[in-house]
Parts: sequence; C-alpha cells; structure tokens
Amino acid sequence: MEVVKEISEVRGFINQSEEQAVGFVPTMGYLHQGHLALIEQAREENELVVLSIFVNPTQFGPDEDYEEYPRDLERDLELARNGGVDLVFMPDADKMYKNNAATKVEVTGLTGKLCGASRAGHFSGVCTVVSKLFNIVNPTRAYFGQKDYQQVLVIKRMVEDLNFDLEIVTVPIVREEDGLAISSRNKYLNQAEREAALVLFDSLQRAKELIDNGERNAKAIGEVLSNKIEAEPLAEIDYVSIVDGNNLEKIDQISGRVLIALAVYIGETRLIDNLVVEV
Repeated sequence: MEVVKEISEVRGFINQSEEQAVGFVPTMGYLHQGHLALIEQAREENELVVLSIFVNPTQFGPDEDYEEYPRDLERDLELARNGGVDLVFMPDADKMYKNNAATKVEVTGLTGKLCGASRAGHFSGVCTVVSKLFNIVNPTRAYFGQKDYQQVLVIKRMVEDLNFDLEIVTVPIVREEDGLAISSRNKYLNQAEREAALVLFDSLQRAKELIDNGERNAKAIGEVLSNKIEAEPLAEIDYVSIVDGNNLEKIDQISGRVLIALAVYIGETRLIDNLVVEV
C-alpha cells in the first residue's frame, strides 16, 4: 500500500495502472466498519482501490466540530492496509484549496432539504471537494454509504449534471449489534447518551412495523416517530422527514420508494439515520 500527499503522486499512480478499474472510497478518516464495508465492496469490484483521508473544512459550519472531529491516522492506515487498499491519498488543506481559490460546486434543489436545511453551505463543501477528488483520482466507481442518503443523491445528481464518467455505488448502512448506525461521531457519546441514541433505530423500526401493518399516512407515521424520540430526555429532534426517495419531496402517502430520515441531537452530538422502504 502506498501513502501519498501530493496530487501529482495520485495521478502518477493511476496513470501507471493502465486500463485497470479504479474503485475510490472518499473519507474523512477515523475509519470504522462502515468505511470498511465500502472498501470491501470496492476491492471486490475493481483491480485498484484508492482511499482518501481528508477532513474537509469547507463542509463544516462555523459552529460545527471541524477542529474536534476525531482523527487517528495510524489506525486508519492499518485498517486500510488490512482491507486491501492500494493507495491512500492524504492531502493537506492548502493543497486542496489554494489561497485564491474562487470556484465551488453547488447542486440546487436537493440540497435545500433535510440536512441541507440546517447545515448551510454543507453540501457546497461536499460537492466541491468530491468533484476535486473525482478529477484527481479519475475513478471507475466511487463508493458511499446509505447512512448519508441525501449526500448520495446530491453526488449522483452532480455526476450526472457535470458528465463525470464514473459509477456511484451505494453501500447499505452498517450497524452495531443493537442497531445503532456506525458513525465516527458516536465517539462523542458518553454511556448514557450511547444508550439514548438507540431511539433513532428503534423509531425507524417502529415506522417499518406501521408500514408493514398497512399504515400509509405519512403524517401519522411521522407523529409516532416524533413522539417516540421526544420521550427520550437526552434527545432533541433536528428533523423527522418522510419523503420521496428519489427527489426528497415531502409526501402524504407511503407509495413507491420512500425515505424515512432522522437527524437528532443526543446531548451535543448530532446523529443521522434513515430507512428506505419500497411499497
């Protein structure tokens, strides 16, 4: 496994690969089982696997956790090596963003909902850095987790609109044994908060039960979800949304591909989770 920090080194490595398929896994590091699932699928489907580790400053708001975001580079590299990664790209921020950089990438419509409604500028930062990474790595396929469902939709739209020649592959959510979606930010939770965080998964499971039993009124299901979450003293809802899984528009009735998405503060930590149902 090679580890590089320069854009030219990435391009040199890729150019030497000739016509081999390149699977790309962009991350902010602090790797966990969710990232390893992305790496595993990339390893299965491509001759080369490239992993990026870059805590991207432009997708964090001024009051968010950029400085505190968990980092453990030594562990990340060990996990990447064990997972069969061929190249790790770890750029410095000043290499990714020149002092006079004047360009950013915006996807309108999809980004104004869900997480985009409460995190101004977040998806512009995501799209800008991901488009830069795509241009640097030039992958055949890029791998993203379903936990960030909105992000996947936004990136797919960006790829389509800007004619990137690659496939976006979505990998299912990886969960702890008790159902909590694995996230780097779970590290922030103390024991009481970790137990309280299960309310996200439990609420989604309750929504699935309702749908399986024939409930089709989205508002009624949303109220059950909200009430269940609000009953947890350590939880504060950012949003509970039941939307069309293709365009994130709100719906009245459960029909077709539906996304049930949650963003909830557990103490000071904002967690997201979701469930996709096909009816």
